[in-house]
Amino acid sequence: MTPSPAGLIISPCTVLTHDDQERVGFAQDAAIVVRDGVIESVTSSARAEGMPAVERIDARGQIALPGLVNCHTHAPMVALRGIAEDLPTEEWFNDVVWPIESNLTETDVALGVRLACAEMIRGGVTCFADHYFAMDAVAAVVEECGIRAHLGQAYFSSQGPQGREESLEFALRHRGGAGGRITTALAPHAPYTVDETDLAATASLAREHGLPVHLHASENRDQAEASLARHGVTPIEVLRRTGILDTDVLIAHGSGILDRDLPLLAGARGRTAVATAPRGYLKFAWPTTTPVRALHELGIPVGLATDGAASNNSLDVWESMALTALIQKSTTGDPRWLTSRQALHHASLQSARAVGLGDVVGSIAPGRRADIVLVDLTGPHTQPVHDLAATLVHSARSSDVRTTIVDGRVLMRDRELLTIDVGAVVGELEERMPALLARGHGRRIQHYDT
Repeated sequence: MTPSPAGLIISPCTVLTHDDQERVGFAQDAAIVVRDGVIESVTSSARAEGMPAVERIDARGQIALPGLVNCHTHAPMVALRGIAEDLPTEEWFNDVVWPIESNLTETDVALGVRLACAEMIRGGVTCFADHYFAMDAVAAVVEECGIRAHLGQAYFSSQGPQGREESLEFALRHRGGAGGRITTALAPHAPYTVDETDLAATASLAREHGLPVHLHASENRDQAEASLARHGVTPIEVLRRTGILDTDVLIAHGSGILDRDLPLLAGARGRTAVATAPRGYLKFAWPTTTPVRALHELGIPVGLATDGAASNNSLDVWESMALTALIQKSTTGDPRWLTSRQALHHASLQSARAVGLGDVVGSIAPGRRADIVLVDLTGPHTQPVHDLAATLVHSARSSDVRTTIVDGRVLMRDRELLTIDVGAVVGELEERMPALLARGHGRRIQHYDT
């Protein structure tokens, strides 16, 4: 009996693998067999030659990696890329970003996220965790363009109970959406904009409905010190006493995590993860970065992120991977930390775990969803290759991604986007700019004062 054809076979290629100790390795002259959006096997290219398939990709000379995960961003903010430059955090929020965001319409959000998804797909990102407003529009774009996403409707306590209720309604309405590509979270903004009563209520709702929480906390050292001065506790201690650490929680940034916070994070009852977006910390001249090594020693996954393009100017997770490795070497004074293979682990399995998808994506192995990117290392900037892991982390660029696949569906082939018309999006966004950027109204959606 002739076997039914696979949906997709990618061959021949070199495949990034994880052994039973999760050490990163590479399988040469390999093939990836995909059926119904799931990786059926990783085998030799010779064995795959005679297998029937609906679609085949000739990946000769390319490296197959698990799709990158952007573990914390505000995708629609690509519309504000470059609008608030060379400012300290407080002025960035109060004088520019939060006044502009008071103008946001659902149309602005939809256009922004469509452009962001195009940028991420071209950069090898197959999943992103978003924390923003008008998230129904974001979910609709995710459904349309084929990417995977972990979405939460952000809220402040200044909105009253309605903000928290809308965040819950969004999470329940879209959980499992887009054929399972959408997962959801409750999304209080941060301990400095959401009071302890709301945080405790959020923790209770998370436990009741089996939802994770995604929020900013201890983003920088100033926030931690301001919280200690005003309230006698750090932002992480606030999360502990409100029950947030009893839920599955994704903490954005955490560059202000103090030594006194580490035992609380280690003792958290839920699954705790931190997303690091190092380019923004450098740009804001924050004195510290996410304590990746200390978190690693506690067994807490640190996923890679970009934050929004209004602060980071790009959604390039590849750059986040390289910067994380370099900044860790500098801050620890140890050139052996992070190694390139450790950085690839953060980019793959740790990032998948950070967004609650550690059993779904993050490695190229049987049973995982087929979220795969193919990288071309034939350019002069990546030759010769003496250490493949080092070449991928420190020499390759996101523009070396040739093909991006999510759930077995090709979203970009040979650098051509197949599900998003970038020119049309940019044209519409330009028409919206005057109304979006107006600040003469004197409004802002919130006030930053830490």
